[in-house]
Amino acid sequence: MSKITNYVLKRYWWYGLTTIVIFVLPFITINGNHFFLLSFDHKKLNLLFTAFDTQELYLMPFVLIGLFLTIFFVTTLAGRVWCAWSCPQTIFRVIYRDLIQTKILGIRKSIQDKQKEYSGDYIKKIIAVLLFYCISIIAVSNLLWYFIPPEDFFVYIQNPSEHLLLMGIIFCASLFLTLDVTYLAEKFCVYVCPYARIQSVMFDRHTVQVIYDDQRGGVVYDGKTKLYKKPPEGECIGCEACVSVCPTHIDIRQGMQLDCINCLECADACSKIQAKFNRPSLINWTSSEAIKTRQKVKYFRFRTVAYSIVLLIALIALILMSQTKENMLLNVNRSSELYSIENKQNGLEITNAYTLLFQNTDNKTHEYYFDVQIQGSNEQNIKIVRPSAPFKLEANAKAKKIVVLKAIKELASDDKKDSIIPIIITAYAIDDKERIVVKRNSIFVYPKTTELERARAK
Repeated sequence: MSKITNYVLKRYWWYGLTTIVIFVLPFITINGNHFFLLSFDHKKLNLLFTAFDTQELYLMPFVLIGLFLTIFFVTTLAGRVWCAWSCPQTIFRVIYRDLIQTKILGIRKSIQDKQKEYSGDYIKKIIAVLLFYCISIIAVSNLLWYFIPPEDFFVYIQNPSEHLLLMGIIFCASLFLTLDVTYLAEKFCVYVCPYARIQSVMFDRHTVQVIYDDQRGGVVYDGKTKLYKKPPEGECIGCEACVSVCPTHIDIRQGMQLDCINCLECADACSKIQAKFNRPSLINWTSSEAIKTRQKVKYFRFRTVAYSIVLLIALIALILMSQTKENMLLNVNRSSELYSIENKQNGLEITNAYTLLFQNTDNKTHEYYFDVQIQGSNEQNIKIVRPSAPFKLEANAKAKKIVVLKAIKELASDDKKDSIIPIIITAYAIDDKERIVVKRNSIFVYPKTTELERARAK
């Protein structure tokens, strides 16, 4: 007895595992950081359980590059495997059509016949839509947890009047999802989804896809023209079980088509029929080259190896850059006034003013201060006048500090122009100076000698 394939059951198990991961992942945190969270509310990014500020969004291109490279690699290797095995559109269609309409409400008589539309039962059809709308609200909420952390999300929805935008997004997006799944159905895959349009350019003769073996089964189509229901020669008996079960309403015996989403339900249907004759399925998940040569699929080839290498490089770059993040951000801005000269009893006091913006991007509170040094000099010729003491910053908090620096020695002697003294401002966490330290370059403007003489004369 030939083995009966059961791709559908494997898909259902994969759907369950994928759903659990997607739902559970937003609730998992390490040191208060999520696996992925792009919060516009808190202006932060969590990636791989590491916190980044919005100023560190330079990592997002690496994420997007990795995403697109993964799509190219998977498509080159296994065709539209994403469409049937992980795409939310397909999963939701299975829930709506196979579970709600067929198993629960009995609107459809069999999941083996996906092409027939059943009239009547309007009350049941309305109930099916309402049931799926409830599911769509949960699905949209789950998506939002990657932009609004669950700990905030559930607090916000308890006060809907104060978060009308959030509530509007939830209900409008769930309405659109319901319309898509219950009305557009597989037409979305065929006419709307851009992935279906670009997939063919990434295929080659070794790409794994759903293929009808016309060498064994016999030729049914000549291009788009159907020649026979049952070919005069071959093992295909013309039962068209593969046609009835197809969710996108195609006949796989016609060859590769834009509408095919690689769900492999036709392969399962054919294997059950052919098993009665002790023959393997005429429809398999294989490559055109493997069918032609009767050899195994060639997975390792130039395109797949090249995509793998580039994808690995992008992943390594992302990991390395995510590990070198700064746990403190510092912006240094000089005031519009070049310098200030005050004639005091102990001599002239020359100061420069700056605005320093500190941000604690670590996940705990730290106490901060900073040092100032002239570039290329080990002498302490500049003193910090303000602030005079360290200050505390909570996790993810910001602080703007007005900083005043004073020259304690003569730094230059030029009677024609002011002197620009390059300095290094080193900010650090007092309680973790080894790990949290940031250096910024700036300048200290020292007045020309004529300005100093004028100040002394006052």
